[in-house]
Formats: sequence, C-alpha cells, structure tokens
Amino acid sequence: MDAGSRSISSGKSRAAAQRPLQEAGSRPYMPSLSTRNPSAKCYGDRFIPDRSAMDMDVAHYLLTEGKKDKENAAASPSKEAYRRLLAEKLLNNRTRILAFRNKPPEPENVFAADTVSSHQAKPAKQRRYIPQSAERTLDAPDLVDDYYLNLMDWGSSNVLSIALGDTMYLWDASSGSTSELVTVEEDNGPITSVSWAPDGRHLAIGLNSSDIQLWDTSSSRLLRTLKGVHESRVGSLAWNNNILTTGGMDGRIVNNDVRIRDHAVQTYQGHSQEVCGLKWSGSGQQLASGGNDNLLHIWDVSMASSMPSAGRNQWLHRLEDHTAAVKALAWCPFQSNLLATGGGGSDRCIKFWNTHTGACLNSVDTGSQVCSLLWNKNERELLSSHGFTQNQLTLWKYPSMVKMAELTGHTSRVLFMAQSPDGCTVASASADETLRFWNVFGTPEVAKPAPKASHTGMFNSSFAHIR
Repeated sequence: MDAGSRSISSGKSRAAAQRPLQEAGSRPYMPSLSTRNPSAKCYGDRFIPDRSAMDMDVAHYLLTEGKKDKENAAASPSKEAYRRLLAEKLLNNRTRILAFRNKPPEPENVFAADTVSSHQAKPAKQRRYIPQSAERTLDAPDLVDDYYLNLMDWGSSNVLSIALGDTMYLWDASSGSTSELVTVEEDNGPITSVSWAPDGRHLAIGLNSSDIQLWDTSSSRLLRTLKGVHESRVGSLAWNNNILTTGGMDGRIVNNDVRIRDHAVQTYQGHSQEVCGLKWSGSGQQLASGGNDNLLHIWDVSMASSMPSAGRNQWLHRLEDHTAAVKALAWCPFQSNLLATGGGGSDRCIKFWNTHTGACLNSVDTGSQVCSLLWNKNERELLSSHGFTQNQLTLWKYPSMVKMAELTGHTSRVLFMAQSPDGCTVASASADETLRFWNVFGTPEVAKPAPKASHTGMFNSSFAHIR
C-alpha cells in the first residue's frame, strides 16, 4: 500500500476565516569560425596539367633563364643579341611554362547556395521560455490530503472544478470568478472524485458514501444520483461520451450509461484494492485503470461488447511492473497506443507502455512519488507532479526523458494537476492547500477557442426525479 492518506477533518472554522480560491498572500555567443565570403568564387584544389601538351625543353629554358640573366649581366652586347634571337626562334614568343589542353570549367558555388537555401527552409527554432514561478496562486483550504483521490478537473468550457472538503467549487478561468456548486451532507462526504463530461456543462461527483451525483452546472441543478454502484467510496471517474466509468475502493470498475434508468451496463473486475486511476484513450477504445494493488490494467471496448451477457469483462493486459500504487495515468495525444503511468512512493517510476502489445517501452526513476501526469498537446513533452522531497513539477522531453524544467513553489506533495482546454496552462493542487497556475506548455501556434457547451445531449429532464 502506498503511504499517503490521512484522516479527514471538516475544518469549518478555518474555512470560514479563509475564503477558498482567493489570491494567496495575495547559450553563450560563439563567433563563426569561417571567414570565407560566400559570394566569392571558389575554385577548389590545385589543377593538375595535361603533360602531353607540355614542351619540357621550353619549360627547362624558362626556369633557368632568370638565373643565367644574373650571371651574364656583364656579358657583351653581341651575346645579348644572340640570346634574344634564340628565344624568339625557339619559343615563338611563348611565355607560359605549363600548357592546358582545355580551360577548366567555372565551378558552381554549391556550398554557398546550399547554405542559404537551408537557412531559408529551416529557420533555427528558438528554445521556448518556461517561467519558473506560478503566474497565479489561490488558496484551497480543506483540500483533502489523500493520494488515492481525484479532486480537480478542468472542463472544456474553461471552468475548473475543485473539491474542498464537503464543498464543490467552480472557478471560471475566463472571468476569474468563483462559485459554490454544492456542499454535501456530512454523512455522504467528503467529496472523493470529480470529472467534467465532454460537453463542459455536466459534472460528475463521487462521494465517500459510494454515491455518484450528476450536476448541470449551468443551472446548478442536481440531475440524478447513482446509487448501489459501489460498496465504498468512489475515488476515480472517467467519461467516454455518454458512459461514465467509476472506480471504487471495493476494486470494482463500472460503466454507467447516464441516459438510461438501469445505468450500470458493464463491470470490469481485476483489482483487489482501491481503484485510484481511470483514463479512457482519446479514441475511446481502451480504458486504463490503476490500483492500490500496484496493478495496471488495459481494457478494450471490443472485448467488452463481445460478452454483453456476462456483465463482467476480461482485461486485455494485466501489467505488474510497478511496485507501488498506480494513480497517475496519461494517454499520449500524438500516439494513440502510448500510455504513461506513474507509481507511488515505493516505486517512483514513470513507465511508458505500448497498449496494443502490453510491452513496457521505457522506465524512468524520478526519485519521488509520482502523483499526476499530463502530456503537452502541442509538443512532445510530459509533465509530472511529485511528492517528497522537492514537491515539484518536472517537465520532460519525450522520448529522451531529459529534464527541461523543474517548477518549485509548493511546500507539500502536488496531488492533482489539470490542463486548460487550450493546452497551455496547468493547474496544480497541493496538500499545502494552495492552487497554482503554471504557463508551462507555452502558447500554441494556432489558438483554438474552447467549444461552446451544448445544452442538449446526454441528459434528459426526466432524470431530475431519479435519486
């Protein structure tokens, strides 16, 4: 069992004095080694003459002529006249020693042309600046310090939801405003998990009592409560279109179709302890689950649909490489069958899996408990959050896993992370009861506006009376 959960206290007196989600505390220059002018003509190495076109006797005469001139400087005028006459008859007024059959061709300035074209085609990419401090910090009093829970999510409508004790708060990133969605009764609380539906309007809330509530946040209305799905607290939630997948401390994973009265349509059984991590792949074809039994399971939709009568489904892969609880799960956005997972305090590793074959592609020891993982949507990078000793966020370059940055500021383990809809900003929630926002993933080349929430779809008003 991975160490990390603690007893839950209400802390209502402290919460009253401390308003939630408010501002807290309110390479060197190297000169070029080349001095060659790229516009100057370059003729390459020395040219070897054609010896068949040479007159060696003439060449010998011309080489020794200068020496004889010095020796015969005081010679008689008659000898000088004889020398000139001999040179005229013998050389026929030729002055070149070496003769070339053909004039060498003018070489093309290939090097300079290639250099210019390469610089035009591939401009040097500047290294992205990564701020080392959070751009905003909010207070998060009564945030439950429990490694196995999932208490924060950022929806497609740019609203961040975070559970603080028994209360669910909504923080609108566009306006910076905070609202309280619901405070559950003490018998049902605290809140143990939260997940936005794909439409960015409906919110699922898992409770310590094993119930799951479905809310319409636009009207702050409870649509329905799913009862009897689990025998104990619901610590993990994941949406796949109209299917809400829930994971509990009882080790069960249940697919719930929120459109129908008998919502529990499929059950996955493979974990013997609490299911603390659940993530559907981008295609919705595979489900990854991690548990406190140190197991990672990959479930496939095709296998589930082939046995509808059984109600329970066999895993595609059962992976036992981690040596501590597996909570951190992240599907790669640019490779559909690549999954990153992180282990707890006794494991401390980030592992990469081919979910088609079940092969472990790489394993990196991070040196501390891995609490959460997020992929950069715009670059091949992975962000991890950690516990003791540094309580840091680490940005890794994939696949080399070279550290690009380490972001510090939290004073206790960073339990949860959530990514903004545009993929640029990351929110981190820590046991130090602060919520920090980091501009770690930069700005995408083409910013896509968040899709508008649809007010029709998975829920029907007829469900309002189902409790």
